[in-house]
Amino acid sequence: APCEAFVDGLAVAIDAHTAYEPDVLVNGGERVAPDALLAPAPLAVVEVLSPSTRNLDKSAKLADYFRVASIAHYLIVDLGRRAVLHYRRHGDGPIAVTIVRDGSITLDPLGLELAVADMLG
Repeated sequence: APCEAFVDGLAVAIDAHTAYEPDVLVNGGERVAPDALLAPAPLAVVEVLSPSTRNLDKSAKLADYFRVASIAHYLIVDLGRRAVLHYRRHGDGPIAVTIVRDGSITLDPLGLELAVADMLG
């Protein structure tokens, strides 16, 4: 599927009153307008944990991002623990999580493969 990646600068609307700006976002479909503030079709979001955002990223944002029907993947990069938590949607079923410390993460159906070492620096 055609998609674009954004590092900061583009937010995900959760509802009429809530939007988050993830560290990295993959948007699907047509190209995003240069002046857009919100991703029209977010497919995957990545948050890098920091002490000030740790609890928000692992609780409220996790629940909220999956309220957005188009989001299939949420990755939380935990540099302190040298791990990536990969939350993924399986159709209408439950959200699955995998803790990945090495190797790669495949984001299907996006067709993207991400090296964990690159994310952990």
